[in-house]
Amino acid sequence: MKINIPNLLTVLRLLSAPAVAVMFLYFTRPYADWFALMLFIVASITDWFDGFLARTWKQETKLGAMLDPIADKAMVVIALMVIVGYSSMSPWLVLPATVILFREVFVSGLREFLGDTAGTLKVTKLAKWKTTAQMVAIAILFSQGVFEHYLGMSAYGMDSALVNDILTGAEEDLHGLQWKFSGMIWAGRIGLVLLWVASILTLITGVDYFLKARPYLRDNA
Repeated sequence: MKINIPNLLTVLRLLSAPAVAVMFLYFTRPYADWFALMLFIVASITDWFDGFLARTWKQETKLGAMLDPIADKAMVVIALMVIVGYSSMSPWLVLPATVILFREVFVSGLREFLGDTAGTLKVTKLAKWKTTAQMVAIAILFSQGVFEHYLGMSAYGMDSALVNDILTGAEEDLHGLQWKFSGMIWAGRIGLVLLWVASILTLITGVDYFLKARPYLRDNA
């Protein structure tokens, strides 16, 4: 097993995937949201960086080619699990998350079934855009949790009528409730829109992989 810097970055990204969930076990919110957000952003950056270094330094290996998509899928699946678990289970969030999770499991199973012929399912540019959209959407949805809990901390002890007056401008905003509320709302909206875009790209690439694999599925039936 050959370990170089690009492969090491991939391994660290793979290990950071479960660490995102662990943040919510050992830290209270919003600190867990902050740590998960920072960890996810750094891990997402290494997704581009390790591939760039491997190509630049000509250190592309079979190990890296195997671990890279596994690390990407682990990051996305675990992060979505955490976000959905701590959400209000809105169907607008659950549905695209379900599409993404189903596709990732389906394509992984397809690759395993095809075995040596799995090389026919090469990663396309659209699949790379899909992964980028997933990671940006997840990062923004994590930031929504940060805004939401700082808003809750700032409004602690206030009754709902006072909070409403502050948000509508009837009362002076001494604790920054308005910008925290706006950040929460816009992060949620933008994150959801991007997650739906990611789910549509996920569905398209999943169908594309299935169509490419159909001839080999007939041969192995």
